[in-house]
Amino acid sequence: MPSKVLPPAQPRAATAAKTARRGPRKGAGGAPPALAPDETAAPQRSGPIRVDLALQGGGSHGAFTWGVLDRLLEEDWLSIEGISGTSAGAMNAAVLADGFAAGGREGARAALDAYWRQVAEAARFSPFQRGPLDVLLGRWTLDHSPLFVTMDLMSRLYSPYDLNPGGANPLRAILEKAIDFERLRASPVKLFITATNVRTGRGRVFRNAEITPEVLMASACLPTLFQAVEVDGESYWDGGYSGNPTMTPLVRELESDDTILIPINPVERPGTPRTASEILNRLNEVSFNAVLLKELRMIALLRQVANPGNCEGAQWARMRIHLVRNSIMDTLGYSSKLNAEWEFLSMLRDEGRKAADAFLEADGGNIGKRSSVDLDVLLEGV
Repeated sequence: MPSKVLPPAQPRAATAAKTARRGPRKGAGGAPPALAPDETAAPQRSGPIRVDLALQGGGSHGAFTWGVLDRLLEEDWLSIEGISGTSAGAMNAAVLADGFAAGGREGARAALDAYWRQVAEAARFSPFQRGPLDVLLGRWTLDHSPLFVTMDLMSRLYSPYDLNPGGANPLRAILEKAIDFERLRASPVKLFITATNVRTGRGRVFRNAEITPEVLMASACLPTLFQAVEVDGESYWDGGYSGNPTMTPLVRELESDDTILIPINPVERPGTPRTASEILNRLNEVSFNAVLLKELRMIALLRQVANPGNCEGAQWARMRIHLVRNSIMDTLGYSSKLNAEWEFLSMLRDEGRKAADAFLEADGGNIGKRSSVDLDVLLEGV
């Protein structure tokens, strides 16, 4: 997300107008003294700082998130309590949680590496490959791939039920190989995976004990490419339509007051899209960011309430939001989300690690103390 949309948080004077009483910690009783929500400095801790993660989806672009996670897992002063993930963010979340259950931080890093290598290996046989000119010029787009262009046009005329009547999804085999779903149930990392119910249009959040290959495929089910995935008798599409990712369970069910958001879809893009592909790409980005921005706007609004009370409103008001910024996504279009070449995935991983390094250097000291981004800009013009 560009800094223009969510700039770094600015220090605030502890004035009466900006003072709010924090509610009790989730699961704890009593009301602590009134403090400015952006300056709720946590006491010095001898142990790790508990955080939760919010992971957006975006196909192959999720390899950027892999790089960020790989870097964050090297920091033993960060304790990941839970993860909310959608689509590719759901895959990263589930693989990390399973790997952590098997071998701690190093197990999680190894599991993520193995998962993305399997994705790249499967893509070797994919019909969607870059053209020779794109390879020569170092462009990651598939816009000039004849098969991608054909698929893109066909998807606007025919549904997946016409083009793929058997409902084949290559992701299933990868997930079954990469994740031990029984072990995932007992993982110390709590998962919240979002998929969109086709019938109701509402998001459903699945937790560790409910997660199966079908749940993860549902969270990543783009309706123009894949048949809806059935879970418990209901059909589901990509979770990005109802929460990318969903913040609510992080607020309601976890002890952590610090959320590290790893975005994939740019909130802002310069200029006005004019080609058909640019328009569709921007439309997807806007729609996939809409629910998340509303939840962040609610946090900003509740922070301005003089006394949010001791119930859920106080929980939202005290959340501290941190953002791993990236600029690489501004240069990538929709078609590259289907490019799973190892060279592309490893480039995104490296960019993710660099972004995490920059985040830790600039904002690591804010974790456990104050938000790293100023959410009040989301209230402007509303």
